[in-house]
Amino acid sequence: MTTPDRLLQLRQQLQKASYAYYVLDAPVMEDSVYDQLYRELQRLEAENPELITPDSPTQRVGEQPASQFRSVAHNIPLYSLENAFNVQELQQWQERWQRIAPTIEKAEYVCELKIDGSAIALTYENGLLVRGVTRGDGTTGEEISQNIKTIRSIPVKLNLDNPPPTVEVRGEAFLPLEEFNRINHEREAQGESLFANPRNAAAGTLRQLDPKIVHQRRLQFFAYTLHLPGQEDKIQSQWQALEYLKKAGFMVNPHCQLCKGLDEVVAYFEDWEGARQRLPYMTDGVVVKINQYPLQRELGFTQKFPRWAIALKYPAEETPTVVKAIEVNVGRTGAVTPLAVMEPVQLAGTTVQRATLHNQDRIQELDIRVGDTVIIRKAGEIIPEVVRVMTELRPENTTPYIFPSHCPACGSPLVRPLEEAVIRCVNSSCSAILQGSLIHWASRNALDIQGLGEKVVITLLENRLVNSVADLYGLQVEQLLGLERFAQKSAEKLIAAIEVSKSQPWSRILFGLGIRHVGQVNAKLLSQQFPTVEKLSQASIPDLEGVYGIGPEIAEAVVNWFRNPGNQQLIQDLEELGLVLANQGIDQTKTDSGKLKGKTFVLTGTLPNLSRLEAQELIEQSGGKVTSSVSTKTDYVLLGDKPGSKAAKAESLGIKLLSEAEFLQLLEP
Repeated sequence: MTTPDRLLQLRQQLQKASYAYYVLDAPVMEDSVYDQLYRELQRLEAENPELITPDSPTQRVGEQPASQFRSVAHNIPLYSLENAFNVQELQQWQERWQRIAPTIEKAEYVCELKIDGSAIALTYENGLLVRGVTRGDGTTGEEISQNIKTIRSIPVKLNLDNPPPTVEVRGEAFLPLEEFNRINHEREAQGESLFANPRNAAAGTLRQLDPKIVHQRRLQFFAYTLHLPGQEDKIQSQWQALEYLKKAGFMVNPHCQLCKGLDEVVAYFEDWEGARQRLPYMTDGVVVKINQYPLQRELGFTQKFPRWAIALKYPAEETPTVVKAIEVNVGRTGAVTPLAVMEPVQLAGTTVQRATLHNQDRIQELDIRVGDTVIIRKAGEIIPEVVRVMTELRPENTTPYIFPSHCPACGSPLVRPLEEAVIRCVNSSCSAILQGSLIHWASRNALDIQGLGEKVVITLLENRLVNSVADLYGLQVEQLLGLERFAQKSAEKLIAAIEVSKSQPWSRILFGLGIRHVGQVNAKLLSQQFPTVEKLSQASIPDLEGVYGIGPEIAEAVVNWFRNPGNQQLIQDLEELGLVLANQGIDQTKTDSGKLKGKTFVLTGTLPNLSRLEAQELIEQSGGKVTSSVSTKTDYVLLGDKPGSKAAKAESLGIKLLSEAEFLQLLEP
């Protein structure tokens, strides 16, 4: 694609997104995606200034407001904020304003969490709310006063004894996550389309023609900007303004912080990167404002932004990129997973080049093709996935992707079991399945065989030294010598590590077998209830479903696995080779009388010192148990860095959240 063609595509797409966002309040593009495409447009125009056109989004501020509500000009414009995507860009912003005000050596900053909602402007006259207006294009918005008055966190009358003649307040209307989920559940039950995110839902709610609907949706509002026309000298700092707003009866985000310098700003930003996941509302960054109003006035504004404020954004969890190829991967269970190979991009702080496409149905739903511009997402610990294809940027002459009919590893016909979305290779001798099984068997949370990683497994398979996990235990040092990566010492170390793995507990061996749906937690539960492989292999589906945490899908998978003659032979081989597929030496009195007896834990996030497995073993050694999901039966949630939705659910259920230090205190004598 030529540069002029790409510029045309970018301008058209950004103009559509700008109109949808500012005029219709129905965003069609994620903020992070818009930022990336806008930056690409800026870069291409900077490199090719002769190609800049007057209608480019880089040359204008916004669009005209829609006509369903009365248009109102803002007395004071609502400017956008410049974005910084890393600490270096934040430092560059500080250097820029310091060049404008060279006599100022150091400034205070106010940090405010950037709430993902919809900005509105409120006007009070003699203490009474007279007007509420959407942001619109920053200079003109739409009056939505009747809707504004339904938001309980917005005072209709200021809580001031002698209010100024005019007070203008800006802030963010937003939907708490719990309310967002409730609304979407109701819309789903009524067959209506779901809101994509809380911001879209807040914007759509504010523009409802019926105030009763707005009232039912329970929007909230955080105030963050104060203007006192004619009395500007009354307030001298942003921090003072926030205190004034609280006194006047507004809800101000309780997590705002006054920082003495940029180091404190960075610390605030880093502290909230993980902690924000526990908030009851969405936030995607931190707004940094110079605290002193005299300095703000000295710095002034650019055409679009205040020079005295910036939004420091967290790493994008969604971003655009281009598909270079579509490949399929065969896993240890035979599942064939399609992957998009893409131009490398930064996503949530890491470089991403591959994203899952899940299955054939998802490929058909997306209609993804090589050459497409796509949006990829990474949330929590989930691997990146393609969530949308930007068909408006699709090159000409692309063709739909055709899913393979035969296994790319062994050539066997692929099958799709009834009622499953996954297509599988069912050839038990498939090299890809064997490779995945060996890697899983040797992994840290299974048999933990040091030195037996993916590259070594591939070497063993290429030299036909193993055909099953049982073959690992027959390897000799002499067989490894001369192979790539092996000398005498490294060969001896691997054989020794394989020998040591024979003493791993039954729960780890069970996990290492790779039975579908049997993860670490389920393997622990099953090994406790069925202390030998004989008892587990003889268990019926009702027996298995009687174990806390084991559902019908897992129970059926376990029964089917042990019915397979090849798996029966594997169990026999492993026992003959010296592995003990049974619980050994358990001090039952310790677990029966432990400090955590009868307590159920859920783990989420990354702990500062303990691995997840170490924490689980400490819990079980003290009589507790670990489950994978939060429910009313959960007693504690052990919380690490960057926790997922489990923490929020625990808080909603009133379940106690424990830090690692608090958890260890529970274990003290």
